[in-house]
Amino acid sequence: MANVRNLKKDINFVLGDIIEAVYIWEMSTQGKPTDKSQAIIDEAIEKFDSLITKVNEKKVENKKSHFKAIYSDLEETANQLVEKINEL
Repeated sequence: MANVRNLKKDINFVLGDIIEAVYIWEMSTQGKPTDKSQAIIDEAIEKFDSLITKVNEKKVENKKSHFKAIYSDLEETANQLVEKINEL
C-alpha cells in the first residue's frame, strides 16, 4: 500500500462510482428513486463512513495487516453492492 491518502481516495472512488451507477440506473429506468435503490445508496454511505473511521484509527498494532483488511473489506462490500445493483 502506498499511503493512507491513496486508500482514502480508493474508498471514495469505488463507493462513489457505485452510487453513481445507482443514479444512472434510476434515471434510465424509473426516472425517480425507488426504495431498493435508495437502500443501496444508504448502505454505500454507511460503509464509506465505517471504512474511513477504520482508516483514521491511530492505535493499531500492525498497520500493514490493518490496511490490508480495510482493502479486502472494501472489495467485498463493492462486490456485494454491485450484485445488488445488478438485481435491480
